[in-house]
Amino acid sequence: MILVSFLLFMVLFAGVGLSSIMVKKDTTDDYLVAGRGMHPALAALSAVSTWNSGYMFIGFIGYVFLTGYSAIWIAAVSTIGQIIAWIWLYKFIQEEGNERGVRSLSSLVSKVRGAPEAKLAAALSVLLLSVYAAAQLTAGGIALNVILDLPILSGIIIGFVLVVAYCYAGGIRASIWTDAIQSCVMIIGSTLLCIVALGEVGGLGGLHSSLTAIDPTITSLIPTNRKLGISLWILAFFLGGLGVAGQPQVVSRVMTLGGDKERKEAAIWFFVWQTPFIAIMFIIGLTCRAIFLESTFDPEMGLPTIAMQVLSPFWVGLILASIFAATMSTADSQVLACTAAITDDIKPEWSQDHKTTKKVTLVVAAFATLISICGLYIPGGDSVFLLVVLAVYGLGAIFIPLLLIRMCGYEPDSRHTITMMIAAFSGVLIWRILGLNEYIFESVPGIGSAFIAHFAFCHFREESDNSFFGRYEIPKPMLNQGIVAIVILFLISEVGYYVIAPDSSDARGGVGDYTIDSTLYEYDLGEGSEYIMDGETLTLEFHTESIDSWDNGNNVVGVSVRLAYNEDETSTGIGCIVSGGNPQPDDIVGTIIHNQFNTTMGGTNDQGVTNHHFVVAEWYNASMVEVGNVSGLSELEIHEQLDAGEVGLGVYSLDITVDVETGGAAGCQHTDDGEEVEYLVQLLILDYTIKPAL
Repeated sequence: MILVSFLLFMVLFAGVGLSSIMVKKDTTDDYLVAGRGMHPALAALSAVSTWNSGYMFIGFIGYVFLTGYSAIWIAAVSTIGQIIAWIWLYKFIQEEGNERGVRSLSSLVSKVRGAPEAKLAAALSVLLLSVYAAAQLTAGGIALNVILDLPILSGIIIGFVLVVAYCYAGGIRASIWTDAIQSCVMIIGSTLLCIVALGEVGGLGGLHSSLTAIDPTITSLIPTNRKLGISLWILAFFLGGLGVAGQPQVVSRVMTLGGDKERKEAAIWFFVWQTPFIAIMFIIGLTCRAIFLESTFDPEMGLPTIAMQVLSPFWVGLILASIFAATMSTADSQVLACTAAITDDIKPEWSQDHKTTKKVTLVVAAFATLISICGLYIPGGDSVFLLVVLAVYGLGAIFIPLLLIRMCGYEPDSRHTITMMIAAFSGVLIWRILGLNEYIFESVPGIGSAFIAHFAFCHFREESDNSFFGRYEIPKPMLNQGIVAIVILFLISEVGYYVIAPDSSDARGGVGDYTIDSTLYEYDLGEGSEYIMDGETLTLEFHTESIDSWDNGNNVVGVSVRLAYNEDETSTGIGCIVSGGNPQPDDIVGTIIHNQFNTTMGGTNDQGVTNHHFVVAEWYNASMVEVGNVSGLSELEIHEQLDAGEVGLGVYSLDITVDVETGGAAGCQHTDDGEEVEYLVQLLILDYTIKPAL
């Protein structure tokens, strides 16, 4: 039924999109901006779907799961930034686009089509939009994997086929029509899911109580562990929202509108539709946190997983089809935006060649698909949230500073513009490489770097008029007062955060009573049999890199070695007829070594009996697991004693030493050269769940 429902709605979405072929015109203008005659409601619904899509369904749900109530900042503050973008920046973009007939955002960084700065902007757009499109394909693959159990790779390939089909059918019109119908269906499905999921946890009151019991900091609006402070953390969201005007795939929707009246109407549709949608996704993310308590649960799997758990198969299929269609139509939009950047700015001579434009679309779609596939094999490369944040904030940093100063009347030359873009892109990459994006998203260093470059050019270049914002001249006393006010506000907010912020040591749960449900699995790392001579030590090495997949997670908390052996003394001499003499047991000693952990255990053998002993090394609190109930600890402290992280990964060394003793009697000589020792090395893998004690 899930499959039938999924296919039913996919046929509906695809049919709506492909039907655009009946009204399309075989011109590049119609292909890329729908002839600038799109209805405001359709453009707005498409902009909502394109802006959110895989990020909202997969990435945002995961972020809410991990951060709790404090994730409301990213929704509220970024919305303020989006409002400003729709009021001012989109007006400038629309006026410039209509006046000059441009179809790509990269064309707006220069007055001359094909200028060096426009080519660079286009190249950076293609790179980041391809990463963005790859994230959408990955999100669609994840959704298919969770609900239909298809390999993520298969979902990515299916997505590629649909993206190309949408593009070739009707260009941006097919994408907008599909977005509109998908948005309508998704708001119905997600509302139903939200209501049913809330019922599972006892409504809003039960949800709050459950989250507080799991982790008190989840229900705090003040985030924990902001090592670089709270002010820039919030500013990053505002700049990210403002950065919607730096997203070519969203801006292309604005370019399909006829004039200023249509833009204002589209803005109303946009926020009336997006605001409740964000609220619904926010609540669903919180209910996922309350329901899925396993430590190994992937937060980005939240929406499709909870849909499967609480909805009937028909509605699960609807949710899946909506997610998949949204990610595909967004990827389609990004591919078309890349196509516009290439044909309008990198190779302007292709701008009116409709057939070549479609070939460019195919190449870009293949490139995005390749990035998505490669991301499956790179640690962290399949995180939809991280990929989207990198692309969104990277594009915003490149375009927003330039759009702002140009809107204010400042006309930077090629050198000035290129320096700002390089500074912005470098700021984003360096910030990500240093890992600082964990504390503050890349919009701050990206946009900040661009403006630093701008101010430096204005101040030091002789040919500059020394006016930072074109026709808007800010008196120096007012500028100084503004800087002082900002510094004071910054200090107040940082001191306030330091005083009232929740203790980060309780970030995974407050002190209380907990129940631990656990299973200790054994994973064979190596086995065999070796003959070891008397007095010798055999050393064997094993490495966890030899393990292709971990069925029960890779929380390796110990290692167990079983050594098995028999007494094999031989006897010779005539006296053996009367009395064979007693064989003497041999000593077999095993030592297992892993990093700083090692254990030695010895055993002896008996004639005619298979003997064995175990050598066990552990690095977790086994008694805590055995008892099953814990009091007076926080959830974080329990995790610290049970979650070994990567401690159990790496090389394991096993030393086996044999020291034989020979028995015998008068006239009966015994010999013993060594022992045949069988060994079995097993990793101990702990899978556990922590729940508040009832």
